[in-house]
Parts: sequence; structure tokens; C-alpha cells
Amino acid sequence: MPQLPPLTVFDLETTGLDPRKGHRIIEIAGVRIENGIINPTSTFVSLVNPEREIPYEAKQIHKISESDVASAPRIEQVLPKFLEFARGTVLVAHNAVFDMGFLQIEKEFCWGYVDLPECLCSMRLSQSLYAREFRHSLDAVCLRLGLTMPVLRHRALDDAMLTAQALLKMCDGGKITSLGELRERAGLGVLVQK
Repeated sequence: MPQLPPLTVFDLETTGLDPRKGHRIIEIAGVRIENGIINPTSTFVSLVNPEREIPYEAKQIHKISESDVASAPRIEQVLPKFLEFARGTVLVAHNAVFDMGFLQIEKEFCWGYVDLPECLCSMRLSQSLYAREFRHSLDAVCLRLGLTMPVLRHRALDDAMLTAQALLKMCDGGKITSLGELRERAGLGVLVQK
């Protein structure tokens, strides 16, 4: 089993694909990996009121409607709690550029009081380990690794759990045992906004 540092694998559900066009986070979830093991009792999940309509196309993917988020807290309440949950860990997401792009813009709603930690990308790890493969979506990676898909695919906690399982299998198969090795294979570098 890899001897990795503490990690928080997370996932977002959103109203669309581009936060620069006003799309917002509607669900955020994370799970901790400690001592190379997923801690199923150390999870975070919250719906988020995006204060805007959820487009029909998005609802078809994650099945989250306006009524589901109407009484949910806003991002300025949820994001600091999520970051507190992730404190002392490195973040990991599948296609982390997408997720961090949302967090970078949504953190502005927190009046500058939050700093985002380092984030690594399990999709980049897959691209590094399986360079001859064409597809690196979470579905494709999980199929390649023989992982069972959750019933609620495209819900943040289930997808975070699935990503965590895929990450550990890839680290084990790639003999990745340190943060340095993981950064080399899955690092994002510096994210430049705008």
C-alpha cells in the first residue's frame, strides 16, 4: 500500500461547465485518505445554493434540482467548512483544472478569507501511467482498473469515493509512494486565472 501523505479527494457538481460564465457549484464532497487508506468515516458533503437557476442539461446529469438546493447554505458558508475538513492535506480531484477553476472563482464570494491548498489531478496521473490510452475520464479509468461504478454516479460524494479508489489503485500499480512522486505524475503546476 502506498505511503502517501494525507490527501482529501474531492468532487464538485455544478450548474454548468464554465465558472467565468456564471456557472456555480451546487454540491461539494470530499473523502480523506490517511496512511494510504480511504477513511470512509472521514467525509464531507454539502449541497450549495447557487443563487441561480440550474439548467435542464445539468439536472439531467446530476439529478439535483432547484428545490434540492433552495434551503442549502451558500458557497461562502460551505467552502470554508470544506477547507477546514481538508486542512493539513493535499487536495486531489479528477480533472482538477475544472474543479480548481470553480474553487478559484467561488472563493471570491468568501471575501478573500480562504486560501486554496495544493491540488493534484488523478486524470493527469492516468495520462502519465497509461500514456498509450486515449480516454482518461473517470468512467474510463475505473473501467480500466476494474472498479465498480456507484449507483449515484455524478453525485459529489460517490464520485469522490470512486476517484479515491482509482487514485490508490494507480499509485499502487505505478509504485508511487511519496508526495514528490505523486506531484511529478499528477501535479497541476501554477494555475493562472484569466
